[in-house]
Amino acid sequence: MTAPIVFISHFRFRAGMFEAYARLQQDVLQHLRAEKPRTLAFVAYADESRSRLTIVHLFADAAAMDAHFEGADERSRAAYEFLVPDGWEVYGAPSRAAAATLQDAASSSGVRLTVEPAYVDGFLRLATA
Repeated sequence: MTAPIVFISHFRFRAGMFEAYARLQQDVLQHLRAEKPRTLAFVAYADESRSRLTIVHLFADAAAMDAHFEGADERSRAAYEFLVPDGWEVYGAPSRAAAATLQDAASSSGVRLTVEPAYVDGFLRLATA
């Protein structure tokens, strides 16, 4: 059985970089919409002080997450000019390759990686009536 995966990224903005990152984000979103059709959701939220950023990703399954991760090194390098990693959370079972990539990134950044792989049940409404 394939199960959805929720991937949550936490970051801190480098000083004074919110606006610059917001401009980069527009390019990233355009690329992801066009090139990553199995990324079901990619939504970003900043705190009131615009010092922290949280990005929520939703994937239909581990293969969709793997497809999203293709090219992620380049996207991350660009984003890290504006952001500092502050932790990652994965809800669902990523592939071994994605799990290893995330573990390596968390270790090298000195941040926490939380993985809760056991999908229980749920649903997603894409539209309301």
